[in-house]
Amino acid sequence: MDLRRRALLGVDGLRVLLMLFHTVTRIMAEQEVENLSGLSTNPEKDIFVVRENGTTCLMAEFAAKFIVPYDVWASNYVDLITEQADISLTRGAEVKGHCGHDESELQVFWVDRAYALKMLFLKVTASEAGGAPADSGCGWIGAAPLPPRPSLRRRFTRTSSARQESHNTPKGPEATWKLSKVQFVYDSSEKTHFKDAVSAGKHTANSHHLSALVTPAGKSYECQAQQTISLASSDPQKTVTMILSAVHIQPFDIISDFVFSEEHKCPVDEREQLEETLPLILGLILGLVIVVTLVIYHIHHKMTANQVQIPRDRSQYKHMG
Repeated sequence: MDLRRRALLGVDGLRVLLMLFHTVTRIMAEQEVENLSGLSTNPEKDIFVVRENGTTCLMAEFAAKFIVPYDVWASNYVDLITEQADISLTRGAEVKGHCGHDESELQVFWVDRAYALKMLFLKVTASEAGGAPADSGCGWIGAAPLPPRPSLRRRFTRTSSARQESHNTPKGPEATWKLSKVQFVYDSSEKTHFKDAVSAGKHTANSHHLSALVTPAGKSYECQAQQTISLASSDPQKTVTMILSAVHIQPFDIISDFVFSEEHKCPVDEREQLEETLPLILGLILGLVIVVTLVIYHIHHKMTANQVQIPRDRSQYKHMG
């Protein structure tokens, strides 16, 4: 009986060890991230990479700024005045992420975790998009501290490759991915951006029914133009504005390490590109019309220059011949 009991205890202990190993392995995979903002030529733009099982699964580069309203006392210490804090995502931020088949997440922390940005991406088909539940924007707070990871020395590059199907993620022609939730946590007691805030402390601002950056599956989203997202704050009657610019993101179906797939440009960029090229096209057409007109005039002048001129005065006809 003692041997059997010891054997059972040994099996149970082995199961516990396997469960712990699986949990630790999963946590380590979720935290294999790197901040590569130093490779960006734009000092306001950050570059983040999430890798799992030695493979890049999420890449994001963008510049982000948050306009946060907060109350301060007026000079009479009776009335409240609303001030505004402009908070930019700085380089050297702490980053954490997780990749899944249909759901990926990016989390960024800066200024000693006084500020935290969390972005949730979903992949859906056309049928799923029509019946998907609305984003509640709640219940997405808190993250464990990120242990230090060895630096990735690979060069971060981009390319515009032809659309390819992922070897491990089947995609239908109607599948898309989108940014479905944004959460911004800020501490109004932080003195760099907030000056004597009345309700100083931690506040959380969440998106509401968000469906942004919609992109065909297998492509990356690129947009140089500014985009704004409104976030409802836990600070009463306050709305935080998130401003994104110089965006290039791909949270799913990355074929090659540190390489974006084919870009899907936002409509604003396409319209601006058309507005930039249209005057050039019209100028080229006008120049071509002028050149053609001058050539026709020159040919006509050459053809008529050698013709015999018939005098209009009939008295000169006797000199002819």
